Amino acid sequence: MGDHFLSGNPPIALTLRRSARARRISLRVSALDGRVTLTLPKGLPEREALDFARSKQDWLQGHLADRVPEVIVAPGADIPVEGRMLRLEAGTGRRVFPSGDTLLVPGGQPARLQAWLRTLARERLVAASDRYAAALGRPYGRITLRDTRSRWGSCSSSAGLSYSWRLIMAPPDVLDYVAAHEVAHLEQMNHSPAFWALVAALMPDYQTHRKWLRQNGTGLHRYRFD
Repeated sequence: MGDHFLSGNPPIALTLRRSARARRISLRVSALDGRVTLTLPKGLPEREALDFARSKQDWLQGHLADRVPEVIVAPGADIPVEGRMLRLEAGTGRRVFPSGDTLLVPGGQPARLQAWLRTLARERLVAASDRYAAALGRPYGRITLRDTRSRWGSCSSSAGLSYSWRLIMAPPDVLDYVAAHEVAHLEQMNHSPAFWALVAALMPDYQTHRKWLRQNGTGLHRYRFD
């Protein structure tokens, strides 16, 4: 197992893994980082899996070519903030300062910008969570911000809410939708019809914002602050 390469221009790196649950060979291209995983059933010869991958090389090249490239956060980069694209520029002050279509960041430091975005995300998510929790009549515990890739929010059995801070890069209504979604879990810890009816009561047009997140959310992870 491990990494292998398919010859080509450029070569394609493959990560091979065996799965006792797999019934057939499968190829997966991660939408987050472009990693190609080749999964094969236990006992299948490795060469057969590699032959299968070679037969799908054109398909793989197409998927990899369609990937949106990563953006290294640095002066001159365009960064979405609450759904608006702002040009990051090095500022001389002590704080991050939006000015028109420009975002002035002290020394152009990505870490300063990330800290500012997290603070802004907390403000917006606390306000949205408070609003929907009041409408529902159910209090929540603490709010935690993370940089999760598998989900945009979660609600624990102890009524704690967790969100991805990258929601601050999405349009405000999308952030509000995720808050409504997680607050609805305070009453319905499932995704039953009753749950979705509750989300609709909190945010009647939620489906529009849910669709935006499903179509565009992955792109919010392409901004690298390290």
